[in-house]
Amino acid sequence: MLHIEQFICRTDNYGVLVHDPDSGETLVIDAPEEEAVVAALERTGWTPTKLLITHHHGDHVAGNLGLKKRYGMPIVGPAAEADRIPGIDQTVEEGDVVSLGAYSVDVFATPGHTAGHISFYLPDAKLAFTGDTLFALGCGRLLECGPDVMFASLQKIAGWPRDTVVYCGHEYTQSNARFALTVDPDNEALRTRAAEVEHLRARNSMTLPTTIGDELDTNPFLRFQAPEVRKTLGMESAGDAEVFAAIRKRKDSF
Repeated sequence: MLHIEQFICRTDNYGVLVHDPDSGETLVIDAPEEEAVVAALERTGWTPTKLLITHHHGDHVAGNLGLKKRYGMPIVGPAAEADRIPGIDQTVEEGDVVSLGAYSVDVFATPGHTAGHISFYLPDAKLAFTGDTLFALGCGRLLECGPDVMFASLQKIAGWPRDTVVYCGHEYTQSNARFALTVDPDNEALRTRAAEVEHLRARNSMTLPTTIGDELDTNPFLRFQAPEVRKTLGMESAGDAEVFAAIRKRKDSF
């Protein structure tokens, strides 16, 4: 069984370590800052073997060069953003596979937040790392692509098994929950989850990881087909991608 260490970096970024005790290998998922990653590695006693990067934004790659110098580990990232990722050694794209001991780490192209964003999925462990594409109860802002691109990426992620455990790039769940309730106010599962999130954040506890099943049941960006969401938006007969775009536009001004 894989061991996971999740920790806060900067203000609201997440860093994650994935350790395979059988092989002794450890993946670092994104590098928001060197110091927090080093502290997590020292706390666990694990030695990093690869740094996997989801996208080029500074709050995901700021620690790249320092970590590479300290540990000598290769940096793996999206081919489409290679020129913007410090210290990258190996480029990957949709369909490529990275290894973690005997586990396969499948690469999925999930553009939307950035044009070359990728996510990592371990099918045998039912574990996924979606960076800034899918958040708990939300999705990333559309900084480099149109809503149709993000819509397609989220559909891809939504196709993973419901019990897939998902780690995301930021602690945005409380704000996302408050917005979600404005779009899907009669969703009892959402109301229960939003209350749990408020309780966790009041204690300064992390709200991640999440699961694909929980997101399908409560994340408005995956519930564009729900009649109650469409009714709230006044878009009962609109196309799925159109409803998604309207939800994303509302969130931008929330």
